[in-house]
Amino acid sequence: MILIFSVIAVSACTQYGKVVNSQVQTNTKEILKKPYLILVSLDGFRWDYVERFKPPHLSRFIDNGVKTESLIPSFPSKTFPNHYSIATGMYPDKHNIVGNSFYDHNKQAMYSINNREAVEDGSFYAGTPIWVQAALSGMVTASYFFIGTEAEIQGFRPSNYYNYDGKVSHKTRVNQVLDWIALPERTRPHLITLYFSDMDDTGHEFGPNNDEKLKESLFILDKTLGDLFKGVEDSQLPVNIIFVSDHGMMDVPVDKYIPVEMFENDEQYITVQNGSLLNIHPINQEQTEAIFQNLKGMEKNNNVKVYKTEETPGFEYAPQNKSWGSIQVVVNNGYYFSSSYGIEKKQEKDHTTFGQHGFDPVNKEMHGIFYANGPAFKKGMTIPSFKNIHIYPIMCEILGLEIPDDIDGRLDHLEDILN
Repeated sequence: MILIFSVIAVSACTQYGKVVNSQVQTNTKEILKKPYLILVSLDGFRWDYVERFKPPHLSRFIDNGVKTESLIPSFPSKTFPNHYSIATGMYPDKHNIVGNSFYDHNKQAMYSINNREAVEDGSFYAGTPIWVQAALSGMVTASYFFIGTEAEIQGFRPSNYYNYDGKVSHKTRVNQVLDWIALPERTRPHLITLYFSDMDDTGHEFGPNNDEKLKESLFILDKTLGDLFKGVEDSQLPVNIIFVSDHGMMDVPVDKYIPVEMFENDEQYITVQNGSLLNIHPINQEQTEAIFQNLKGMEKNNNVKVYKTEETPGFEYAPQNKSWGSIQVVVNNGYYFSSSYGIEKKQEKDHTTFGQHGFDPVNKEMHGIFYANGPAFKKGMTIPSFKNIHIYPIMCEILGLEIPDDIDGRLDHLEDILN
C-alpha cells in the first residue's frame, strides 16, 4: 500500500518534476535555462557594520553590486517574523509568524522557536515562501537553514534541507552549498538559502557598540564568505547572491531590563513575551477592557506603554491577525522584558551592556542589510532604505517565477536594480 501511494504521489506531481516526500527531485526542462540565486541571511547584521569595520571580501562584493542604505524590518523587529517576511513578501500580520513566540488563535496552540514540533509544523506558516513558489514551478531548491524550511508548507519542503544546528561549522555550510551547485543540471538547485548567526550572537552578548568583539566575529565570517565567493566564481555558472539580515541591534544596559513576571496574570490572560512587547490574550474576552485598564494603570514608573492591539504604533497597518492578542504591552525605547532569572544571569556577567532588538523600526538601529551581486544586478549602485517585504518579488523575477497576487511586497520598488 505504501509503495502504491508513493507512485501515485510522484505521478500526481509530474508538472513539478519528480517529487518524493514533498520534495522536488529534478528540475523541469524549462527550469534548466534559468539562473541561480543564493539567499544568505546574516542574522543581526546591522546596517552600519560594513562601513565601520570594512571586511575585505564582503566589501568587494558590495562595491561590485547593489546595496541599500539600510533594510527596514517589519514590526516587531524579531528574527522569525522578519526571516519569514523576507521569504514570503508578507508582513507578519498576514504570514502568521508574528513573533519568535506567539499563541496561535486558530490552532489554540503555542509556537516557540525552541519548540521543534511547532517549528516543523507547516500549519503555523501562511503565505508561499520562495522555495515553495519555486517547487510549484518544478525547480529544485536547497537550504542550509532558513526560517520555515524545516516545515512542510503547502505540501512542499526544499529539495535539500537541514534541521537547524548552530554548531555546524562555517566550512561545512559553504562546502555543501558549493557541492550543490556542482551537481548535474537536472538535480542542481537554482535557489539556495544559507544562514549565519555570528553577528546576532556577538551583538546580543556584547551590544552593537563593542567594536573589538564585533570586528573579531565579522572578520571570521568574512573569510568564510570569501570562500563562498571564490567557489561560486570557479563554477562559472550564472549565480546571483543576495545578502540580507532580519534586524539590527540596540544597546540595552542591564539596569533597563524589566521582569516580565510583574505583568503576568495566568488566571485572567495568556502572556506571550517577545522582549520588546508582550502579547496579551484575555481568557474571557468580556474581561478585555478591565484587563486593559488594569495594565494601563501599570504604565507609570514601569517604562512601558499599553495599547489595544489595533492602536499599537510600529505596525505597518492596523493588525487583523488574532494571534497578536487583544492588548500589547510595549517597552519604552531602550528597555526590554526578560524573566527575573534571565536578569539575574546578566547581572552575574563581567559586563553590563547587552544587545537587543524587536523595537519599532522607526529606530534606525533596528535596520539590517541588503547587498546583491551577480549577472542579474547592476554594479556600483546604492539605493535608499526599503522594507524587507520587497525582496520576495525581486527573487521571483530573477528566477522567472510567478509573483503571487496576495503579497505585500511590490516588484516596482526594486526592479531598477536589475540589469
